[in-house]
Amino acid sequence: MNLPLYIAKRYLLSKKSHQVINIISGVSIAGVALATLAMVCTLSVFNGFGKLVEIQSTAFNPDIRISATQGKVFTADTTMLERLREIPQVSVVTQCIEEKAMVQYGGRQVMVTLKGVEANYTQQTNIKDVLIGNGSTILADSIANYAIPGAGLVTTLNSGISFVRPYEIFTPRRGKKVSLTNPAANFNKDYLQASGYIFVVNQAEYDDNYILTSIDFTRKLFTRGASQVSSLELHLLPHSDLKATKNAITKILGEGYEVKDRREQQEDIFRIMEIEKFISYIFLTFILLVACFNIIGSLSMLILEKRKDVSTLRSLGANDRLIVNIFVSEGILISSIGAIIGILTGVAVCLAQEHWGLLALGGSGNNLIVDSYPVDVHFTDILLVFGTVVAVGLIAVAIPVKILTKKILNGGYKY
Repeated sequence: MNLPLYIAKRYLLSKKSHQVINIISGVSIAGVALATLAMVCTLSVFNGFGKLVEIQSTAFNPDIRISATQGKVFTADTTMLERLREIPQVSVVTQCIEEKAMVQYGGRQVMVTLKGVEANYTQQTNIKDVLIGNGSTILADSIANYAIPGAGLVTTLNSGISFVRPYEIFTPRRGKKVSLTNPAANFNKDYLQASGYIFVVNQAEYDDNYILTSIDFTRKLFTRGASQVSSLELHLLPHSDLKATKNAITKILGEGYEVKDRREQQEDIFRIMEIEKFISYIFLTFILLVACFNIIGSLSMLILEKRKDVSTLRSLGANDRLIVNIFVSEGILISSIGAIIGILTGVAVCLAQEHWGLLALGGSGNNLIVDSYPVDVHFTDILLVFGTVVAVGLIAVAIPVKILTKKILNGGYKY
C-alpha cells in the first residue's frame, strides 16, 4: 500500500476545522478542470479542421500518388501497371498527365493546370461529390474532348457552366525552334467543349487553376508518348494498411519514384496546422501551470491544519520525506481530479458540438464550408492532456510544498 497516497486521500475527503481550506481546494480543482477543458476542446477543433481538409481534398488527392523524382513524366508500361493492380489493397490505378497551359475564352486568357485522366478517374476519387451542373463525366468521345473546370476558373473566364464557345487551349511546342515571324507556330492549339459540370473543392489551389479532361487529349496537346504519364493515382480498398501498401509499391518500382499518401501530398497545409496546434498546446500548458499554483495555497493551509497529525506520524517513525510525499500526493490528487473532470466535460462538449453545432462559424449567410466549428476527439490527445496536467501539477507543487513543509513543521512559521 502506498502510505503517502492513502493518507493524502483521507486528508482530501475528511472535514477540516477551517472551511476555507475546502473552498480553496474546490477552487483549485475547478481551475485545473477549466484549463483541461480548454485543452481538450482546442486540440479537438484543430483535429476537426485537419479532418475537414482531408475530406475536402479527396476529390483531387488520391490515396497514393506515384510520380518521378526527376523530370515531369515517366513511362508507365503494361508490366508496371499490371504489377500495381496485383497488389491486394489497390482497387483502381489511374494514369494522369498534368501540365501548365493557357486557356482563352471570350478575349480572356488564364494560365491553368490541365489534368488529363483516364475514364476510371470517377472510381478513383470522390469527384462526383463536388460536381455542380447537369452534364456528363465522360471527358472524351468520337466528336470532341470535354472540360470540367474549377468554379473559380469559370468565374475568372466568365464562361458559365455550359459555355457555348469552346475553350481554346495553347501550349508551347516542345523541341521546335521559336519562330519570330509567325508566333502562332510556336504553340499547339486545341479545343475543349463544355461537359455541363464544374467542380467546387473549396480550395483555391484547385478551384482557380485546374481543368479536368481526358488523358488522350493532354498526351496529344503536350506531345507525350502513349505510355508516358506525369503520375499514377491509386485508390485503395477500405481499411487498407497504408504503410504496408506504400512499401509494396516502393519494392515494385524501385528507385526514382516518389510514393506519397494523401497527407504527404498536402504536406505544407498539414504541417502548418500541426505547428498551430502545438503552439496552442504550449500556451494552454502555461495557463494550466498558473491554475496549478492555486493548489499551493490550499496545501499550505492543509499543512498548518495537520500539524498535530504530523507530530503523531513522526512519533510513529515517519521521516520528513514521507511527510513531504503526503502533501505532494495531495497536490497530485487535486490536479488529477481536476484533469478527469475537465476531460469528461471537454469530451461531452466536443460531442455536443459535433452533433448539434452549438458554436457557429461566422454570422448568418456566410460562404464557409461548414456552419460550425468541426471537432474530432482523438484518444491520443486525451492521454496527452491527462499526462500534461499530472506532470504540470507535480512540477507546480513538488518544490514549493517541500520548502513550505520544512519551514512550517520545523518552526519557520508560527502556528
